[in-house]
Amino acid sequence: MTKTNKSTPAGTDHVLTEEEILKMDEKDYMNPAQMAFFKAKLQTLEKELLKNAGETTEHLRETVLVPDPADRATIEEEHALELRTRDRERKLLKKVQQSIAAIDANDYGWCEETGEPIGIPRLIARPTATLSLEAQQRRELKQKLYGD
Repeated sequence: MTKTNKSTPAGTDHVLTEEEILKMDEKDYMNPAQMAFFKAKLQTLEKELLKNAGETTEHLRETVLVPDPADRATIEEEHALELRTRDRERKLLKKVQQSIAAIDANDYGWCEETGEPIGIPRLIARPTATLSLEAQQRRELKQKLYGD
């Protein structure tokens, strides 16, 4: 299968469900309906990540002064954990935004290394995937053997 650009057919306002996407034929890979499905999924994820970031900012501003060192240590540990979580989400947000840009450029769904389809099931599980399962496994094996 090779990468093709298809024009958007009239009447593609309906965003498909996961089940409908999975039932589609391989020749329909990354058609406009599938692109719309993944764009909507990524935009929802983006909104959620931005909302979480805002909540963390508000939560950290609400610092409570406690005299007990043990309580203070607990609060500081909770803040550190929350900041680590937000850092991971910040990195994910960047990948989500890159995936949305790839959809807009009609490059979404294709392996960066091989140009082969990433596959609908993999994209549903990880919508920010940029490598096919085989390419990802090769990369992880290389990292394991040779380090970063």
